[in-house]
Amino acid sequence: MRKIININQGWKFIKQDEVNAMAKVFDDEKWEVVQVPHTWNAIDGANGFDFYKGACWYRKEFVLDRSAQGNKVFIEFEGSNSITDVYVNGHHMGQHRGGYSTFRFDISDVVEFGSKNTLSVKVDNTVVDDVYPQMADFTFYGGIYRDVNIVIANHVHFDLMDYGSQGIYIVQEEVSNEKANVTIKSRLVNDEAEEKKVRLWADLVDAEGKNVAYAAKEIVLAAGETKEVEMPIVIKDPTLWNGIKNPYMYVANVSLQSYNDTVDELTIPFGVRYFEVDADKGFFLNGEHLALNGVSRHQDRKDMGWAITEKEQEEDMELIKEVGATSIRLAHYQHNQYFYDLCDKEGMVIWAEIPFISVMSKTELEGINAKQQMMELIKQNFNHPSIIFWGVQNEIQISGERPELRKLVKELNELTKKEDPSRLTTMANVMFVKDEDEYNYMTDTVGYNKYFGWYNGEAEDFAGWLDGFHKTNPKVKLSISEYGAEGIIQYHSNDPKVKDYTEEYHALYHEKVWNIFSKRPFLWATYVWNMFDFGANIRDEGGVKGRNNKGLITYDRKIKKDAFYMYKANWSDEKFVHITSKRFVDRADAEINVKIYSNCDEVTLYVNDSEVVTKTSDDRVFTFEHIALKDGVNEVKAIGNHEGDIFTDVARFNKVKEPNESYKAPEDEGGPVANWFEMPDLDDVVVEELTITDDVYSTRCTFGQLFENEESKSVLKKYLGNMEEHPMFGMAQGFIVEDMAQIAPEQFNAKLLYTLNKELTKIRKS
Repeated sequence: MRKIININQGWKFIKQDEVNAMAKVFDDEKWEVVQVPHTWNAIDGANGFDFYKGACWYRKEFVLDRSAQGNKVFIEFEGSNSITDVYVNGHHMGQHRGGYSTFRFDISDVVEFGSKNTLSVKVDNTVVDDVYPQMADFTFYGGIYRDVNIVIANHVHFDLMDYGSQGIYIVQEEVSNEKANVTIKSRLVNDEAEEKKVRLWADLVDAEGKNVAYAAKEIVLAAGETKEVEMPIVIKDPTLWNGIKNPYMYVANVSLQSYNDTVDELTIPFGVRYFEVDADKGFFLNGEHLALNGVSRHQDRKDMGWAITEKEQEEDMELIKEVGATSIRLAHYQHNQYFYDLCDKEGMVIWAEIPFISVMSKTELEGINAKQQMMELIKQNFNHPSIIFWGVQNEIQISGERPELRKLVKELNELTKKEDPSRLTTMANVMFVKDEDEYNYMTDTVGYNKYFGWYNGEAEDFAGWLDGFHKTNPKVKLSISEYGAEGIIQYHSNDPKVKDYTEEYHALYHEKVWNIFSKRPFLWATYVWNMFDFGANIRDEGGVKGRNNKGLITYDRKIKKDAFYMYKANWSDEKFVHITSKRFVDRADAEINVKIYSNCDEVTLYVNDSEVVTKTSDDRVFTFEHIALKDGVNEVKAIGNHEGDIFTDVARFNKVKEPNESYKAPEDEGGPVANWFEMPDLDDVVVEELTITDDVYSTRCTFGQLFENEESKSVLKKYLGNMEEHPMFGMAQGFIVEDMAQIAPEQFNAKLLYTLNKELTKIRKS
């Protein structure tokens, strides 16, 4: 029988490359003692300084009991970022390229039973040109940051080397309220030197432990053979996995038997369901419309990076449940199996994706690593009913217009549909992809990462763009895969504006945008970017280094920003009242407006124990204007009433003579563009008409193309400074210069584009 031994404890670690550290005998006495999960970037990965990227080493001794002798032995890593070389007793077992999936190596031939074995692991988080991601707006934490196990199995077993999967796939072929036709597809391995006859048996058990169906098959496996075996099974009158309403799970007990012995056995939870997306009406689960009110999640945590435990994952799920979300986009890579299990259990509809993000390799044009990671994602997560959408790319168009890129996106979609035709494919387009672009038709569904009201335009611009896109593409199944604004709880304002980083603008932005989204049923899903603040080392915004602060909750999960409660009021059935701007304590105004988020029928406001007024609201936002403050501390109390049940919240505001200057963000801020470029003073420039032809350089070229020519490069540096020294330059190279006007219209205005073109058009392309 299969046995899994966890070996997370007692590792030795050194934060540097060691030439001979793979040897069985090596002096690691002075190395640091660590436990897995572990990352060497827990602190420097989110502090705004350059985090350590390079090769580091782990070593561990382990002993296998002699009783295991004669079996197959595998070493299993559930996540190690990003290039991992594994040695056992000095023998190189192999290399895994990619930082997010489970991988295993067969160590049967080199392991010793009854005595000490040495496991040596080199992990390198250096970005290389043929492993994804190449560049992205999050920190690439290095280390063995998920569990490590030793798996002992019989020579006849379910395949452990099929892209890190379980070797068993429960294929849902036809599901309805009356019956569920499923096929259990098993990959069987015989590593014996002789033929083996086995019986494959599958028992399907419901949530109450009752057997609902079974199947059996006699199999002959030739010596050294790997065989794929299919067993169709029908579940009559199934209870469907129905999202958060009823996330019902069955269990498949699948075993391999030889005479009177069970030689391998796996227990696989699964759920049966059917679904579709309608271009006009949105998402349907089991024939009923389900609003996919979604949040996105990164896996890192303050002072822990990616090296989190089940405790942190459970806490994340509880917070996502509290806000009332029905769907999660697990960005931008494969997440921990434990979290997918939680999604199954809690009924979350999941968008799962690979880190084919922002920039495509300049030299490896076949996408070998992207396809490998897609295969791993699909095969390792095939049996999770929560996963409905496979994501093939995120903002990869930042690479610029490249025919090989379009080809690869199509191939990733084709690969995904071939490996799993039962689910839907999707992708997240960068904001400047045109409405008519071919990218919108490559996958079953599509998402856009749009930031009206933060990087460009106003929040209200979402309405016109959404309606225009739907009119142009009535058959395209559209979602908003990202939207958001920075919200830093230090900063506050009575008059919140775009890019002031205040908690008030963060909340107001989400109010406006959600009001637009909720009125457009053709959106099959929307995903807040992000549920939690996360590490993004290249960022320096709003006085906060190394973070993306768009989360509804802070990086340490300690504080729920006001916008969290706006969504809770709209999404959750849990009744509450929440007074906003509680952290905006010091008030210099004689009168203030008090805003409350609540899903109660009515809310009554009290100020200093005096009742003010009772209000109702259609949009879950209750605003009380011209509330007078006395000098000193004022207590404001909100009481919500829902069918006789009472809910209360209290805030205290301090009336002061002068505004608290600490509530203002640094004035030189204004989003990432302000950090990328040194913007010139062009107040005196008069824009005139220019003729631009294809044989000259212009702002219709990408930054990368302009930097390849010394003359055009000097023009950019003259007006925009040494942008190539900024850590975001690699990502910016794929941007067409004119497209920056969509992201940063104030900086890349008509005067700047004219000024650049006036000189660039004098330079002929070679």
